[in-house]
Amino acid sequence: MKPKTSLLETYHYPSRAAEMRLAAIVNRSLGYKKKDLAAVTRIITDVKNNGDKALIKYVNRFDSPDLGIQSLQVTPAEWKQAAKNVGRVFMQALDRAFGQIKAFHQKQLAASWLDASQAGKLLGQLVNPVDAAGVYVPGGTGGKTPLVSSVLMGAIPAKIAGVRKISLTTPPGRDGAVNPHILVAAQKAGVDAVYKIGSAWAIAALAYGTETIPPCNVIVGPGNIYVTLAKKILAGTVGIDIIAGPSEILIIADSAATPAFIAADLLSQAEHDRYASAVLVTTSAKLARSVAEAVDRQLEKLSRRDIAAKSLQTYGAIMIVPDIETAFEFANRIAPEHLELQIQQPLEQIGRVRNAGAVFIGDYTPEPVGDYMAGPNHVLPTAGTARFASALSVDNFIKKTSLIYYSQEAFRKEAGDIMRLAATEGLDAHANSVKVRL
Repeated sequence: MKPKTSLLETYHYPSRAAEMRLAAIVNRSLGYKKKDLAAVTRIITDVKNNGDKALIKYVNRFDSPDLGIQSLQVTPAEWKQAAKNVGRVFMQALDRAFGQIKAFHQKQLAASWLDASQAGKLLGQLVNPVDAAGVYVPGGTGGKTPLVSSVLMGAIPAKIAGVRKISLTTPPGRDGAVNPHILVAAQKAGVDAVYKIGSAWAIAALAYGTETIPPCNVIVGPGNIYVTLAKKILAGTVGIDIIAGPSEILIIADSAATPAFIAADLLSQAEHDRYASAVLVTTSAKLARSVAEAVDRQLEKLSRRDIAAKSLQTYGAIMIVPDIETAFEFANRIAPEHLELQIQQPLEQIGRVRNAGAVFIGDYTPEPVGDYMAGPNHVLPTAGTARFASALSVDNFIKKTSLIYYSQEAFRKEAGDIMRLAATEGLDAHANSVKVRL
C-alpha cells in the first residue's frame, strides 16, 4: 500500500472506491456561482451599450487607475520599445517555438474544391477565413509572468487561415504598460493591434466592438472564470474556441516507467489550480508506490505547493489496473485534456486512444513540450469534451460555404424525388418551387 503521508490516494480499478473517485474527477465543475454569471452579464451589457466609456471604467478600477481612453491601443512607439526590452536568449526560444507552431498549423490549411464528376452537376465548397479574430491573453500575475505561449497558439493559426484583422487584448499593468515579451510575441505572430483590456469587458469589446476596438467574428484564448463565462454567454454572437474547464493530465505507465518523471508531470498540472486533475493509471503496484513517494518529495520544492496539494487531494488519484487494455479503457472514459503514454512500445498502442485532447508519447515527451514548443496547439478540450471536441486549429478561423449547380437535364432527372420528399415533410411551397420549373 501507499505511504500514509502520500497526498495521492491509490485505488484498484475496477472497484466501487475507484468509481467514486472517478465520478468526483469527471463531475468537477467550472466553479462559478450565480453572482458571477450575473456580474458578467452586466459587464457585457455595459460594454455593448457604452463602448469605450465602459471599458476605461473597468480598466481604471481593476488594472491601471490612470490609463486614458486614448491609450487603450498599444502605440507604434510602445511596439518599438518592447523589441529593445527583451533579451537575445528569449528571442531564440521564441523563434524556435514560432517556427514549429507555424509549420504544424500550415498542414491544417484546407483548400476550396469543385466536383464535376456527375453529369450536369457542379458541387463544391468554398473555404474562406473570417474577416476578424480576437485573441485573449491573460495578465499573468499582473504582467510579471507573460503568457507568451497563449499569444502564439491563438494568433498563428488565425494568421495562417488568412484572417485580415487580428486583435489581441490583455490586461495592462498598474503603469498602463503591456509586458514587452507579449508585444514581441504578438508582432512575431502577425497580430495587427494590441489593446490594454482584460477580463469579461475585453471579451465583450471583441464581440460587439467599441469606438476604439473593432468587432471580431471569432474569439480565442484562455482566461479566468469571468473570461470563460463571457465567452459562454457570447458564443453564437461570435465563434469561440472552447469553454475551458480546469486543466487535467492522465498518465498511463507500466513497470518500466520512471517514477520521478511521472511525479513531475502530475505536479505540472496540479499546480494550475485546485480544480486541476492529475491521474496515474498503471499496471504496476510497485510503480504506484514509488510515484506516490516521488510526488511527496517533489511537492515540497514547488512555489505553488499549496495549490498543487489541494488539487491532488481532491482530484488526484493513482489507479492500479490489471492490464494495459483496462488502462486505455479508463483513459477513454475520462477523455483527458493531456494523455501521456510512459509505457514500452507506446506507438504500438496508439490505436487504443479514442478520446484525448493531445497524446504525449514516451518518457521524454512531458506535457510542457506541447505547451510551449512542439507545434500542436495547447488550447485543448477539457472536462471530458475530448469525446467530441478538438484542439484549437486553423479550422476555428475559417468558414466553409457549399456550392451547388444543376443543369436543366440534371434538375429534371431528380425533380420527382425532391417533390416527394418535400410533400412528405408537408412543405408544399418547397415542392412548388420545383414543380414550376418542369
